[in-house]
Amino acid sequence: MSIPFIDLNAQRKRLGGGMEEAILKVARHGHYIMGPEVAELETALATFCGARHCISCSSGTDALALALMAWGIRPGDAVFVPAFTFVATAEVVAWLGATPVFVDVLEDSYNMDPASLEDAIGSASEMDLTPRAIIPVDLFGQPADYRSILPIAANHNLKVLADAAQSFGASLDGRYVGTFGDATSTSFFPAKPLGCYGDGGAVFTDDDELAALLRSLRVHGKGSDKYDNVRIGMNGRMDTLQAAVLIEKLKIFPEEIEARKRVAERYYRGLNNHVQVPRLIEGATSVWAQYTVRTENRSAVQSACKSAGVPTAVYYPIPLSRQTGYQSFPTAPGGVPRSERLAADVISLPMHPYLEESVQDQIVQVVASTCA
Repeated sequence: MSIPFIDLNAQRKRLGGGMEEAILKVARHGHYIMGPEVAELETALATFCGARHCISCSSGTDALALALMAWGIRPGDAVFVPAFTFVATAEVVAWLGATPVFVDVLEDSYNMDPASLEDAIGSASEMDLTPRAIIPVDLFGQPADYRSILPIAANHNLKVLADAAQSFGASLDGRYVGTFGDATSTSFFPAKPLGCYGDGGAVFTDDDELAALLRSLRVHGKGSDKYDNVRIGMNGRMDTLQAAVLIEKLKIFPEEIEARKRVAERYYRGLNNHVQVPRLIEGATSVWAQYTVRTENRSAVQSACKSAGVPTAVYYPIPLSRQTGYQSFPTAPGGVPRSERLAADVISLPMHPYLEESVQDQIVQVVASTCA
């Protein structure tokens, strides 16, 4: 019997009848768009992470786009993004006609390299681009090095949009994700540590004016009268059913974070001497959206795992700077060699809060024996 990569069915059983009742409640009141659960969720999420405002929206991609739209990012602007991440981070920059500039990452944390960022900012100015914003990505569940990135942004007067699509619930120096930079975006795609039953996202900020602008932009740029659209916006609303699902999942989220931590610690003990395991930066916690290791024997590990019924995934096999639609955009001076190396040898193993120890031991045995 195959092992699930992410076991949403086990989570569903844990949630029990409360989830059905939450969904039925929405069906009974019939307010499927921007119903009362949406505002309830926003309050709960902001309270959870300590942000002043939470603005829910239709996806993590739209969350990124909303923030950039609010800041007036436009053609001629440079926005700095890591080369080793999912495409959405760069995609939203190109949507607005601006230029994504690819920055290399660190090999131990997989997150943006501050030194490469500094170099990229200088090179963008030399290309007659206007540096405007940085989008660090909290890859695989732990925060980027905001201790180093935020001072760089301040020195160059750049906005910081923390891409927390994989890290909501994590922390750095005692501060939860959602409170770093000028704004934070996240995703509630079903496979995320906190996921709904469709697409969903949110933007967090402590800036009152930005929050008001984001709420306007997500509903077609509406003003005080919904038929007086005072700016160009989008249809970026979260539907009420997804909000209801997330309210229920948020109730058990702290316990699930702890369970993910235990799974990660067990992987570390079993695999540390066989593959290169992920490392947390000092003062950081992770929600372990993925447990991603490195090995020069990736093909052999994939094959052995497949034969044993163990699913694996590769996030991400091609750096953004080499993907067909993005090859024309600039990279930091010296390119992104660490992103290239990571793309060649990372592999992710099953990770979820309900991974039983006996099953995890099977996974560890297959990987360890292949890499012995």
